[in-house]
Amino acid sequence: MDTGQANCTPNSTKESEALDVKPLRTLAPMFPTNFGVQPSSSLADGGPFVYVSPTGPNSPSPAVPTPQQAPISRPPVGQSPLSTDGPLRSANSNGSIRPAESSSPFPTPLATVILVDDEDKELGGQIKQPLPLSSYEVSGSGTDRRNGSKVRAKRARRTYNNSNDLALVPSCQDPRESVEIVLMTYDALRRRLLQQEEAKEGKDGTRRPDLTAGTVLMTNNLRANMGKRIGSVPGVEVGDIFYFRMELCLVGLHAQSMGGIDCMTSKFESGDDTVAISVVSAGGYENEESDADVLIYSGQGGNANVDQKLERGNLALERSLHRGTDIRVIRSAKDYSCNSGKIYIYDGLYKVHESWVEKGKSGFNVFKYKLLRKPEQPDGIAMWKRIQKWKENPAARGRIILPDISSGIENLPVCLVNEVDDEKGPSHFEYVTRVKYPRPLSSMKPLEGCKCLSVCLPDDVSCTCAHGNGGKLPYSSSGFLVSRKPLIYECSASCSCSINCRNRLTQKGITIQFEVFKTRDRGWGLRSLDPIRAGTFICEYTGEFVEKAEVGIEDAEEDEYIFQAAGDDKAFKWNYGPELLGEPSADNSSASFGPLSFSISAKNMGNISRFINHSCSPNVLWQKVLYDHGDEGYPHIAFFAIKHIPPMTELTYDYGLSGGVGSHRPKQCLCGSPKCRGLFG
Repeated sequence: MDTGQANCTPNSTKESEALDVKPLRTLAPMFPTNFGVQPSSSLADGGPFVYVSPTGPNSPSPAVPTPQQAPISRPPVGQSPLSTDGPLRSANSNGSIRPAESSSPFPTPLATVILVDDEDKELGGQIKQPLPLSSYEVSGSGTDRRNGSKVRAKRARRTYNNSNDLALVPSCQDPRESVEIVLMTYDALRRRLLQQEEAKEGKDGTRRPDLTAGTVLMTNNLRANMGKRIGSVPGVEVGDIFYFRMELCLVGLHAQSMGGIDCMTSKFESGDDTVAISVVSAGGYENEESDADVLIYSGQGGNANVDQKLERGNLALERSLHRGTDIRVIRSAKDYSCNSGKIYIYDGLYKVHESWVEKGKSGFNVFKYKLLRKPEQPDGIAMWKRIQKWKENPAARGRIILPDISSGIENLPVCLVNEVDDEKGPSHFEYVTRVKYPRPLSSMKPLEGCKCLSVCLPDDVSCTCAHGNGGKLPYSSSGFLVSRKPLIYECSASCSCSINCRNRLTQKGITIQFEVFKTRDRGWGLRSLDPIRAGTFICEYTGEFVEKAEVGIEDAEEDEYIFQAAGDDKAFKWNYGPELLGEPSADNSSASFGPLSFSISAKNMGNISRFINHSCSPNVLWQKVLYDHGDEGYPHIAFFAIKHIPPMTELTYDYGLSGGVGSHRPKQCLCGSPKCRGLFG
């Protein structure tokens, strides 16, 4: 069963009879009760879950004719909804995070219980309890299909070891900031949970840190855009990418953790009606996606031996066709960093143009819906298709100045393009992949090497490299930074482990296909042809180490390629919230990382990092790393992604304001961010 479609079992009915349409049921994480939704629970079918009826208890159930194997004929309705772009059951109309109504910053929500189908391919069957049962107060009744035991379910309260109130996600007036904070917190928790799981001997913990992290946030009401709505979602932009279905739920883009069709009841001039509000095309059903502006979407329900029925999500799509309402479309692409992973791309608003029934590959009836993308929207999946053509035929890229600015030094070619003017490239510099130290490496303090065989393991208590990093390896098995640290110690030439060790991440060089491009008003910039996941290593800042005492004011003014970054509040907040996992709070302030006593000049020599521009709302952070010596005064500066970054998005980091040399004048900032300080440097 494909997770891109809803897991629905059609009700039996005679084709000659009109369907007795029942209220739609959304198998999804539970929404808090303060949205005007009446919750219900049913455990008769097996697995424990809590669901919400989006139609409400008094919604009508109009009869609908049974479809035939031909295009469905319908007269124009000519009716428009009273409101199609505002939330009907939203916490805050501007999309911001709902502040707590009690003295605690986190109100007590209903229990979040994930329904998992044994046949579901993406979820891989049943999962274990996301959080320890001892963490909740549970009551109610039902049957647990995993072991047949009686369970009780009601409101659940997460308990903490820390008595202090949590304030990890503040109430934000900017919907975009709300969404980014929620996603940043979610992914930080997921990485930390994965780190904990990998360190457990016997691997007897949860197998799905992504679901567990989502449960933690939902249980604590740490979400954006709570409640369903028709049309755009505040703070979510066309082209945004997501690596987990749970992320779609947390930002209010698509509430179904498994189903492909999300629905809600809305008020129209002729009365209430249930319409589809979003669909996910996950690639498992017989969808047609060759055209970037057209989606032929296959209905839900049925299997190899059963016809699909006009009910639930299929009926909601049919009503959306009559009503002419907007539908959010999330398309998917393969995640090449993970064998079985997907990347979900928000492709904007569509409308259902027509529907019909045809024989599927199995020989049984399948509903088909033709969705057309609304014009004048930013590129979504179209950009991905364009990039794929460039990779297959680099000559199709156009306006290429150099096919590889690194002249083969990097692992992957770095294209130099100018689509703005006739400038032929940046000023001359020597391309290098390592920093130039003020003295030979042989004269520096060596790193203590580990004795690990083959690779360092997260549960190896004898690994000296893990001890140097606070007892935990700083990177996940997939190669993502878990959390920002004052200093990371990677394995060195003194270690016994192989080059394949996870703790040798930054010293291996870039693994993403970048291009240097001409911006319209900030010189040359850097972006990626590939999607970048939060925590991904970008590159190292290379150049010549310069002591701050040796840099004069005039030198600092003239050198536009000097790294001397100061504190970055967004980067420091990137670390996970340990209180959410019952762990002691940590000091993640800029003071704990300490000031830099050096600068790195890339004016005469450097790599792609010299083209990363400043932004007051960056998507990249810097991290100090040691791997070829043990002198903490001369660390490597590695860049990592703060958040998921779509292809062709400029990479930026915060240059800061307090890290300048001497009293040189700050520069005017042109980043265009809503949080722009106006100056940097």
